[in-house]
Amino acid sequence: MPDAVPAPPTAPPSGALLERLRAILGPAGLLTDPADTAAHVEDWRRLYRGRTAAVLRPADTAELAACVAACAEAGVAIVPQGGNTSMVGGAVPAADGSELILSLSRLNRIRAIDPVDLTLTIEAGATLKAAQNAAQEAGCLLPLSIGSEGTAQVGGILSTNAGGNNTVRYGNARDMVLGLEVVLPDGQVWNGLRRLRKDNTGYCLRQLFVGAEGTLGIITAAVLKLVPRPRETEVALCAVASAEAALSLFNRVQTHDPASIQAFEYMSGLGLRFVLKHIPGVSLPLSVPAEHYALIELATPRPEAGLRAALESVLEAAMEAGEVLDAVVAESGAQRAALWKLREEHSEAQKREGASVKNDVSVPVSKVPELIRRATAACERLMPGIRAVPFGHMGDGNIHFNLEQPEGMDPAAFLAQDHAIMDTVCEVVRDLDGSFSAEHGIGLLKPYMMPEWRGGAELELMRRIKQAIDPGGLMNPGKVLP
Repeated sequence: MPDAVPAPPTAPPSGALLERLRAILGPAGLLTDPADTAAHVEDWRRLYRGRTAAVLRPADTAELAACVAACAEAGVAIVPQGGNTSMVGGAVPAADGSELILSLSRLNRIRAIDPVDLTLTIEAGATLKAAQNAAQEAGCLLPLSIGSEGTAQVGGILSTNAGGNNTVRYGNARDMVLGLEVVLPDGQVWNGLRRLRKDNTGYCLRQLFVGAEGTLGIITAAVLKLVPRPRETEVALCAVASAEAALSLFNRVQTHDPASIQAFEYMSGLGLRFVLKHIPGVSLPLSVPAEHYALIELATPRPEAGLRAALESVLEAAMEAGEVLDAVVAESGAQRAALWKLREEHSEAQKREGASVKNDVSVPVSKVPELIRRATAACERLMPGIRAVPFGHMGDGNIHFNLEQPEGMDPAAFLAQDHAIMDTVCEVVRDLDGSFSAEHGIGLLKPYMMPEWRGGAELELMRRIKQAIDPGGLMNPGKVLP
């Protein structure tokens, strides 16, 4: 496992600073025992491990701001951390132990919910699942949905501009944000928790912090948009003839009723076999296995909308055209959850299968089948025996083009070639006018790609923004910018 990438030079935390932080946070708010900090210095994928003198656990925004001000005065860098579910090492501290981790886990309150305004004001340390449950109890829906929603926290989700399953209908995380509360690098608190749908008063500051991965400040609370809760939901799993057939099926559904599409996911046959092999309690409810699958979810708040009949009509036409080989439509909430589990457990199943290199890429929706075909062939030429496991959000063009180690290959030897593998995929992505990072962000894994993909005026503007807001380079050093 490689150490975290070295950060720009900052001051190491002194004993005097730690005592000052302890006085601010109290005994429950400062973790210094290595046994207590161990879980915070390694990422979920176990690609990076850093070191830290302490994990700060403020109980509210005032405590957090006081900690940031103290660290700024001492010149000590901070790594904000939510649920630590980053796929790109975005919340791992440097290997030299010079950075302190700031955990948002205790800032987890629901501050307000308004089913008329359709807004939820929530603190950054609340999990996405808690936010979804709060919306549901108020008769609403928070339409953001990702595989790690039981662990991932709102602040981290916004800081990485997470996408997820419902982007095809509702957009990414930034499209659901009306307002933010942010602690700036000097400890000032910007209170931008506005619930307004229209507020045209200068620069849209909240969008600076959404997607910035904690490099400009620390999101402590947010106002999120809600939508009316669906009255009808239908989910279908389809075995399809090819990736092109999956795209044709998406077009059929979109043409029939674009307003009802909540998710449209693609899965490869190999990826689903990994899930069936490694995840207990799952099964394939189709008569014949296939090499390509599509998972469709339709939803509407309209009463008696007839989604079931509409979905069956579309599937029947697709079967007649030879696009769909077999399909099952869920009969209950439990069956819907079981079908979704086949999709959501892909990352965990690949982790259990062995070492994998993950590519979170996007291309125009019309180019998804070409991406899958060309990138698979390119990676197989690069490394015979490599196993391509593409899956993800076909409806918005975001495919997680993951590569599993060849059977029997040493995992460390495989991961040592991760940049060559990622670059091979990204050559195809670039040719298709895509992006090398669709929803996971840059973190520690991908800053080396930024000059080639976002160089020139674009990268220079990013550097100027960073310098203006965080001149000391104390906010999540080493992430995003090369």
